Amino acid sequence: MKIAISTDGTQVAFHFGRCPEYTIIEIEDGKITKRETIPTPEHQPSFLPGFLANLGVNTIITGGMGRRAHPLFAEHKIETILGAAGRPIDQVVDEFIAGKLISGGNSCEHPEGKGSGLDH
Repeated sequence: MKIAISTDGTQVAFHFGRCPEYTIIEIEDGKITKRETIPTPEHQPSFLPGFLANLGVNTIITGGMGRRAHPLFAEHKIETILGAAGRPIDQVVDEFIAGKLISGGNSCEHPEGKGSGLDH
């Protein structure tokens, strides 16, 4: 399994598409086997789901994302876990491995028409 976490330093970032970097973590048999940080590619509508799927990512963990992003990730069979913004990456990964990380509120909800489209 491979997860991508929107990161800002050592914490989970608030927005998946506009974070400084992603921490990519590979997990096998309940243990981290590889960890790397990659810079966020330039934000383009509909780009990230395919990009991350090509890297083999199965799950993303973030604070939030635009509403129309969820179906795009689902099309690539990538699960999204929201609501982890501002938390330490290591703590979130430990909870994920233990099966205790639950998707929560989207930290990036916007009123209709204000960044709720694919450009978000």
